Amino acid sequence: MIQLEKQILREIGALYRCFEGISNIEFREYGLAKNQYVYLVRICENPGTILERICEELMIDRSTASRSVEKLCVSGFVYKKKYPCNLKNRALYPTEKGLKMYEILKTEEEYSDQTALGDFSEAELRQFYGYLKRMRMNITPDWKTVKKNGARNYPRMSAAELFFQENGGDALCEESNQ
Repeated sequence: MIQLEKQILREIGALYRCFEGISNIEFREYGLAKNQYVYLVRICENPGTILERICEELMIDRSTASRSVEKLCVSGFVYKKKYPCNLKNRALYPTEKGLKMYEILKTEEEYSDQTALGDFSEAELRQFYGYLKRMRMNITPDWKTVKKNGARNYPRMSAAELFFQENGGDALCEESNQ
């Protein structure tokens, strides 16, 4: 039997993939590509936010977020404006089209919330939310370390060690002698 810890994280992963898959399919007809809805919601809920803040909230790397936000701009859902305090940053705002799409996204979110959590009591929801926040706090330091090209502290093989183990250590030597 798989350890309970693994089952919990696998269930969370499965839930994420379910919601992501459903949303990507449903929102495609509105011109939203893969996961762009996530960024649009944050921008609509926080007009004038900057990309860095969205990255921190969503725990997404800057290059991925930047590409998605740029596509939202090109598609007419969002526009950028020079940030008054820092000219390097651009404040992000929803367009009228973005705000209309946000209404659709809110409706979908409410439906998903009700479907997934509708039979939970208020006490269960509060407890569950507390556990999820604690999990996020536990993993955030590792996320930050890895995003800065660091390594998490667990025993692992290097790619070279794995290669040599899989190939009996001789394959690389034979190729270099030829």
